[in-house]
Amino acid sequence: MANAFGLVASPVQTLRGSNYACSSVYRYRSRVCFSEVISTRVHCSSNIEGAEKVGDGVASSESRVPRLVSKGCKLVGCGSAVPALQVSNDDLAKLVDTNDEWISVRTGIRNRRVLSGTDSLTALAAQAAKKALEMAKVDPDDVDLVLMCTSTPEDLFGSAPQIPRALGCTKNPLAFDITAACSGFILGLVTGSCYIRAAGFKNVLVIGADSLSRYVDWTDRGTCILFGDAAGAVLLQACDSEDDGLFGFDVHSDGDGQRHLNAAMKQKDMEHVVGSNGSALGFPPNRSAYSCIQMSGNEVFRFAVRAVPQSIEYALQNAGLSASSIDWLLLHQANKRILDAVATRLEVPSERVISNLANYGNTSAASIPLALDEAVRSGKVQPGDTIATAGFGAGLTWGSAIVRWG
Repeated sequence: MANAFGLVASPVQTLRGSNYACSSVYRYRSRVCFSEVISTRVHCSSNIEGAEKVGDGVASSESRVPRLVSKGCKLVGCGSAVPALQVSNDDLAKLVDTNDEWISVRTGIRNRRVLSGTDSLTALAAQAAKKALEMAKVDPDDVDLVLMCTSTPEDLFGSAPQIPRALGCTKNPLAFDITAACSGFILGLVTGSCYIRAAGFKNVLVIGADSLSRYVDWTDRGTCILFGDAAGAVLLQACDSEDDGLFGFDVHSDGDGQRHLNAAMKQKDMEHVVGSNGSALGFPPNRSAYSCIQMSGNEVFRFAVRAVPQSIEYALQNAGLSASSIDWLLLHQANKRILDAVATRLEVPSERVISNLANYGNTSAASIPLALDEAVRSGKVQPGDTIATAGFGAGLTWGSAIVRWG
């Protein structure tokens, strides 16, 4: 049985029925670990010690994920969609003081896709989801949950409920957004696995979709060269614990790093001054909008090359696997230098690193499922392959998961 784990409810809620017994509870710092559970389908592993600094102002503590699981989940379908408009480095050179060599050497990016005209991110997400369902041979009405991992919804209140509608679902499955920038897809996988393992859901669509081009300052060559738009999706499906395909994960956040990467809210100036009509000072409030993306590239790079390998190592420990067990390394597609640095630390050869960064740039939450979909459909990734994947970005948030395809 794979060393998988998921959400833990209380002992009464989780260990219901005559086939389960729990003899003791041990507390390790903030974790509760239920041990000596009598079942071939439920087990617990020990705490991981050893907090250390992973970057200035970013500290990584031991993983705090509970270790109790009675059901598995696996990745059975994937899909992706990108806008039609392609913007090359040469195109950007017409807008800002840059050139193809300057961009490609520093980032590895040569092209990106950008939403334009009447294009819709929600429509891209629905296309990706439809392809994932078709690959998995699952009917839309059999979907129990849709997780839309995005930081750029087309509605303030979230875009997720529009996906089941676009897919033609008639049973009104639960759908909601997850906002965690470039880490969103990893958090979506973890969240989806919890719904399957603890709530009995069978089919969960996890979609990563972002249109960061809408929040880019196209006169800032430090950021405008990086980002593109896309959507990617996977279908996470319940299975017996023996077939579990999510072996281990590790997730973190640190708000101290928000200053290094953000698109903060700003208030527009009032169009008129409120007269002396008895209104409270500052009311009505100014209308709000979000600023363009602000990033300290060097700080984000330092954070990523320290935090990401450590997170993957924690996830491997949770899974009971070594780095040599990895068939593929699939990281958030942010910068080639980051991909190379992480692969070097983990001793993963370059031919085992999945990357489509050159063609799409940084597509935020979409980057991992987009690259996975291309690797699967090209035959590079085969059923049974073990993939170490990690997301990292604004928040700051970061996390990793060790998964098996198929």
